[in-house]
Amino acid sequence: TVGTSFRFVYNSICCYKYYYMSDFIHGSEYVFGILYIFTSKNNIFIHVTDLTGRETIGRISSGVVAKSKKEKKTNYSTMIASHLMAARCKSIGINALHVKIRARGGNHSRVISPVGHTVLRTFLRLGFKIGRMGKHIFLIEDTTPSPTDGTRKKGGRRGRRV
Repeated sequence: TVGTSFRFVYNSICCYKYYYMSDFIHGSEYVFGILYIFTSKNNIFIHVTDLTGRETIGRISSGVVAKSKKEKKTNYSTMIASHLMAARCKSIGINALHVKIRARGGNHSRVISPVGHTVLRTFLRLGFKIGRMGKHIFLIEDTTPSPTDGTRKKGGRRGRRV
């Protein structure tokens, strides 16, 4: 149930205090978490924490759900992984999420794969509010690292050398 799970909240007096998740739910208010989506070339990693980012609520990848290696990057395995993570969030009492999505970045690909959007679509269809603060502010943040002056890309030189 919602009242049985608790979390630590750090006070300014340097002590930890126990708060139950039911203390944060009042009628139609939202309980936020942070949803981290990491899209690599062959896999998707989903990680949900509380608002401070200190306490992990759950982590899963589509490779855990997939039955074979070639299924890791499919929409279906990503959707099943999202369903499992959404069930975990709902059991704790989280009903709204801030989203931080990232690709591999650096001197690798900085393009977010289309399978990453499947995670967002699944959470929206299951009734989660995505980054709603106030009236019409939505928070979906792209945290892909971009190099200022990167290292040499892997793979050797291409083309004709004279």
